[in-house]
Amino acid sequence: MNEYTDYDALGLAALVRSKSVSPEELLDAAISRIEQYNPLVNAVIHPMYEQARQQAKDPRIVNGSFYGVPFLLKDLLTTCAGAPYSMGCRALKAYIAPADSELMKRYRDSGLLTLGKTNTPEFGLTAVTEPLAFGPSRNPWDPGRSPGGSSGGSAAAIASGFVPMASGGDGGGSIRIPASRCGLFGLKPSRGRTPTAPYGEHWQGASQEHVITRSVRDSAAMLDATHGCAPGAPYRIAPPQRPYSEELATPPRSLRIAFSTRSPLGTPVEAPCVAAVEHTVKLLQGLGHQVEEQTPDYDGQALARSYMTMYFGEVAAQLRELADMIGRPVRRGDVEPFSWLLGVMGRTISAEEFVLGKQQWNIAGRVMGAFFEQYDIYLTPSAAVLPQLLGSMVPSTTEKILIQLVNTFGLGRALKASGIIDRIAVESLSEVPFTQLANLTGLPAMSVPLHWSAENLPIGSHFMAGFGNEAQLFALAAQLEQAQPWFDRRPELGRPG
Repeated sequence: MNEYTDYDALGLAALVRSKSVSPEELLDAAISRIEQYNPLVNAVIHPMYEQARQQAKDPRIVNGSFYGVPFLLKDLLTTCAGAPYSMGCRALKAYIAPADSELMKRYRDSGLLTLGKTNTPEFGLTAVTEPLAFGPSRNPWDPGRSPGGSSGGSAAAIASGFVPMASGGDGGGSIRIPASRCGLFGLKPSRGRTPTAPYGEHWQGASQEHVITRSVRDSAAMLDATHGCAPGAPYRIAPPQRPYSEELATPPRSLRIAFSTRSPLGTPVEAPCVAAVEHTVKLLQGLGHQVEEQTPDYDGQALARSYMTMYFGEVAAQLRELADMIGRPVRRGDVEPFSWLLGVMGRTISAEEFVLGKQQWNIAGRVMGAFFEQYDIYLTPSAAVLPQLLGSMVPSTTEKILIQLVNTFGLGRALKASGIIDRIAVESLSEVPFTQLANLTGLPAMSVPLHWSAENLPIGSHFMAGFGNEAQLFALAAQLEQAQPWFDRRPELGRPG
């Protein structure tokens, strides 16, 4: 099965349908690669091999479009009945999910065989995947660097050739950032496109789930299989006019594309990330699209502050929910110091501040609605820096002392009064300042692997479209994939053998 990594998910499913290979043989190939390479990349933290073998025998899934294809599930948001569900948290290492979430049911109905859970930062809070509970995931392109976060384990697993596709969730870039870091395709759907049941919504509607893939067609076919509301959904979105998979066959008309390489926070953007967009602009112009430099007129720093307000509040609520999951009050040692700090900060925020922060989302949404009256697509870098070195996001000694003081003495209000929240907002998002806009406005966005640095590190280009317009993104992505194929450009770990 050295050829296993030569196929995308639809390609493997076609082999199963033609009986050229069995689901069991595909599972054997995937497990072999995981056993061989996971000790290096630390992408899979909960193997589910026997469950996957049993699932392959289920006659109810044989007609699914992905029947027999090995799959990995991010250990956050989507739950699988009877499987571990830790969210990167040491207090949940022994926790077992009692039921399938709605999206898990749809993954299973599509025929996918889930053979493990992937690494994620605690509660998905950072753009690197280095939880204390499970250790850091490593980037297959350079094992000394991060694969990004929070879906870093999924991205590292795909780039290493474990599976052709894995799940991800995106509350601030957590699909698109790891896709960019690992040379993969990652699309965040519009708000409400994929189901969040049994929850009402994730992160006030900022977070949506989908998959990271090597090919565009796998992402489109997966969204065909999973889109649509479940009963009681807080958002209703118009269904696509036709299957997303059909959008790939016809190149888009000449699109009006605006681009910018300036950070909305006014912070630096590394030269290779600027070069990636400049390369993409030339590629788009060669394909007949109208491209001009233009930036939507929204307040990037105000939006960053509102994002952090939500972030603090959601972590405080998460710690309250954690107590229910473990059956006792949460203690500081149950979670990482950074998570505890965010919870402390969340408890200092008033309802008034939370509402005012949420209003910034609506203001930005109106700005982007008007912007997409003039343009079809907005192009930026996916990130402002190359993949970070492992450990580079670890707090300094001074920061550790500050975190300890705040956590020990409950000094959240004093910290807030110091004005440090604005600095936290800018500093924490300065390396990944482009992706949150799509989350807070609910717009679809994707990272496409079109450029590599001089060090052979992948750099994604980030595209946004108007609300509900995933079809346009898929059509453009398919055109770019054909013009500059990336499927066979893999790190050494991702190659057959």
